[in-house]
Amino acid sequence: MSLQYIKRIVASGFFIVSTGLMFATTSAQAAVKIEQWQTTAGSAVYFVENHDLPILDLSVNFAAGSVRDTAEKSGVASITRYLMTLGAAGMSDEAIANKFADVGAVLGGSFDADRAALSLRTLSSERERLQALNVFTQILQKPDFPDTVLAREKARIISGLQESATQPESISTKAFMSALYGNHPYSLDDSGEIDTVAAIKSDDLRAFYQQFYGAKGAVIAIIGDVTRAQAQQIAESLSAGLPASAAPAPIAAVTTPSQAKEQRIAHPASQSHILLGYTGIKRNDPDLFPLYVGNYILGGGGFVSRLTEEVREKRGLVYSVYSYFMPMAEAGPFQIGLQTKKDQAEAALALVRETLEKFLKNGVTEAELKAAKANIIGGFPMRIDSNKKILDYLSVIGFYKLPLTYLDGYNKNVENVTAAQIKDAFNRRLNTKNFVTVIVGDPSAQ
Repeated sequence: MSLQYIKRIVASGFFIVSTGLMFATTSAQAAVKIEQWQTTAGSAVYFVENHDLPILDLSVNFAAGSVRDTAEKSGVASITRYLMTLGAAGMSDEAIANKFADVGAVLGGSFDADRAALSLRTLSSERERLQALNVFTQILQKPDFPDTVLAREKARIISGLQESATQPESISTKAFMSALYGNHPYSLDDSGEIDTVAAIKSDDLRAFYQQFYGAKGAVIAIIGDVTRAQAQQIAESLSAGLPASAAPAPIAAVTTPSQAKEQRIAHPASQSHILLGYTGIKRNDPDLFPLYVGNYILGGGGFVSRLTEEVREKRGLVYSVYSYFMPMAEAGPFQIGLQTKKDQAEAALALVRETLEKFLKNGVTEAELKAAKANIIGGFPMRIDSNKKILDYLSVIGFYKLPLTYLDGYNKNVENVTAAQIKDAFNRRLNTKNFVTVIVGDPSAQ
């Protein structure tokens, strides 16, 4: 599974009574007022009404990430989501693009280990909104998965995989996830493997779509210039024609490493790429905020973090160094990453380990904690300063079943973190004796 999209990011942590056709609203009375209900077909809806701009943003999220792949058919999940946008209800990818362009709408999407999502941004005026929603609905409900498009995309993906197999950053990420997660599907590359992608057929995509794109597992997020009644109509229309399959089963639990693992991989690059880490936490973990604030001090705060100060600024041993927790549906990774000259790799790795051990033993100072809280809280308004950013939070809140008050309580949760909580959480969660370490570009590797 590729984690390139989260490099250098400190991951923040990121619900019903029947009244006939719809379900009663649960709202959070706050700066961001989130309304929540369920459609007739069983999809969860999260809505924020905002008439500041004549724009509508929405996304539909499914538990259809790469964790739903198997080793034998790795890549099916990502190709299914992408090909849904390249042919639907008899429309070619060109026809779809033209219909959206005609009304200035933008089709988007995202994909990771847990989730697959399709998104739409459109003007809220009636003609533009209705045409964009009509095309978007057909993409969701009537994907064609044409053979010619599949063949073209498979060739493109295989070419990309061949290129990635030569890049030290891709090699290290893949080796790290494989060593950390073993046979768990979190170890799978979300793009698949060359041989598995080559074997994928249209029927594989249709079967995956029917199983994992059902209405009962869908989370619809809507924000923008529509009323609650209009949002209800939109959500009903989007979910009504989705497959009637059962909601996907929970992901298998992650097993923590039982012993240390170290892998050294030869590579001609002038730098060594080093990753080390352990299994981390889930999205709804009670330790999330102590670990988040603590990691900001350890390696997530850029130039103000300890790892950067000790390893780069004082000793000049690395070009970059960072750490993060990536909370997921099951325990996502805790990872430290660094790049350095090959002849400095051992010294840099030793210093990173020493810095981490001191952090675990001594904890954080009150001065560090105060500065970290100020930076995190001070930067929070920029996390919700656009409809698109709020839409992303709505999707996370809905998909991971976080409280509707999550955004309102964010700063308070950060402010309430203590130095003792950080030290306790880090020491309970990280067993450095069983860390996984991968070094790509190791001079001694054969």
